[in-house]
Amino acid sequence: MYHYDQYDQTVVDERVAQFRDQTRRFLTGELSEDQYRPLRLMNGLYIQRHAPMLRVAIPYGLLSTRQLRMLAHIARRYDKGYGHFTTRQNIQFNWPRLEEVPDILADLATVQMHAIQTSGNCIRNVTSDHLAGVTADELEDPRIYCEIIRQWSTFHPEFSFLPRKFKIAVNGAAKDRAATQVHDIGLQLVKNASGETGFEVLVGGGLGRTPVIGVVIRPFLAKSDLLSYLEAILRVYNRFGRRDNKYKARIKILVKELGTAEFTRLVEAEWALVRTQLILDDSEIERVTRAFTTATYESLPATCSTLDAALAEQPGLRHWWSHNTAPHKIPGYRVVFVSLKLPGQAPGDMTDSQMDALAELTDRYSQGELRVTHTQNLVLADVKLTDLQALWQQLSGLGLATANIGTAADIICCPGLDFCSLANATSIPIANGIQQLFEDTDYLYDLGDIRINISGCMNGCGHHTVGHIGILGVDKKGEEWYQITLGGSSATEAALGERLGPAVSRDQVVSVIDSIFTVYRNIRTDEEPFLATVQRVGLTPFQERVYGTH
Repeated sequence: MYHYDQYDQTVVDERVAQFRDQTRRFLTGELSEDQYRPLRLMNGLYIQRHAPMLRVAIPYGLLSTRQLRMLAHIARRYDKGYGHFTTRQNIQFNWPRLEEVPDILADLATVQMHAIQTSGNCIRNVTSDHLAGVTADELEDPRIYCEIIRQWSTFHPEFSFLPRKFKIAVNGAAKDRAATQVHDIGLQLVKNASGETGFEVLVGGGLGRTPVIGVVIRPFLAKSDLLSYLEAILRVYNRFGRRDNKYKARIKILVKELGTAEFTRLVEAEWALVRTQLILDDSEIERVTRAFTTATYESLPATCSTLDAALAEQPGLRHWWSHNTAPHKIPGYRVVFVSLKLPGQAPGDMTDSQMDALAELTDRYSQGELRVTHTQNLVLADVKLTDLQALWQQLSGLGLATANIGTAADIICCPGLDFCSLANATSIPIANGIQQLFEDTDYLYDLGDIRINISGCMNGCGHHTVGHIGILGVDKKGEEWYQITLGGSSATEAALGERLGPAVSRDQVVSVIDSIFTVYRNIRTDEEPFLATVQRVGLTPFQERVYGTH
């Protein structure tokens, strides 16, 4: 866990005071809506369908229990008793009162949190692998570099008003759990032929209206050149990115229009000018590393006979172990996923009481730290095998142990028309309807690994284009319709889903998804995952079932 120094704290405290005065002047009429809008966006404040929405930054998804308790306090004191965890490892509050937002930010500052750069045309929250530091396939912990990038980018004078919002992800493991290929910049830790660790640099990925898989513009970048190379990329984007059309303003459009070779040439030329001016030396990496607290591990047996016996006797525990836990690089420990996908609730939502209770469990069982995933769940990364059964029992009582991680019921879903002023269609009711298909958990587990992503509009906050099954809400003459895509993925071999066919009406969506499951079960080979089946047979069998006669 990164801990602020006095500089960090001063920056956040001063921003709170500044925004408090800006909000006071807006409420007294001294600032117009047009004048206030960019100021509130720089502090994560949107005006949504029913009320303001405040997006709070959780850098690279890492939370302390002290911070989680503060989020519970904010949900209880300033909102309607819950918060919504997003695909960008942040949390949103959907019902704050405008005049109380400065008080919320002041409370956040007391636990080293803020809402800076969670909106606006700037470098947004840098994201990473939710298993960073505990996974055996990791080359190096990427969160150190996320924090370095955060410090470099916050209030950077050249990059506060970019052509459009800008997103960076860093991954340190062989498996890409940070979706680096669909970010404006993706950084993958790699080794070169000499055994040195550095970064593969991808540029021009993104979702939304024009989904694109990023391209590699530098196969290996030395650590010392990280910030200067990022600066060069951002300078090229700031110079040549379009500002006349927000739908064509993302860097992915610029890379496509210029071509990879020309874009790379421009970056390399700019880099030659700034490379020696911004060197990331070992002492700076060490300084940031020292600011992180690290987990301490006991020397434990790699197995636990008591747990093994309980797994054999208790199906509920066994299902939870199979779906909601993952291997840890340290013997005697296990990674635990906390599911925020209880059927009938909005995916990603968590109540204040659940937050408080989970903070207690995290202190007791996982060294006081937890993580937010891209899939709107949480992770306790350092749980002893001997504690797993007790933790499962207590999570079950809180509604946080639904054994569905990685299954078709673990749905990614944006707030949709229920909250968002940009949405064309509802998302949450669609997710709830699909979850009702899985009252028989044997059926759910038989389907295996299926990622369903739902977005209420083309902005794609639910990442529908990289879902194994993607669902996009569209407006047709005031009615809600939904486009279905198949075959997407944000994992190591990233892919964009292909449209199945014409959009279907709201009352057809669940039955269409059920039909897709039926086709899959009928044509898959033994143990073949859904995505592999789609890649093998294409769309035709699914189209025939959904649109043809059968």
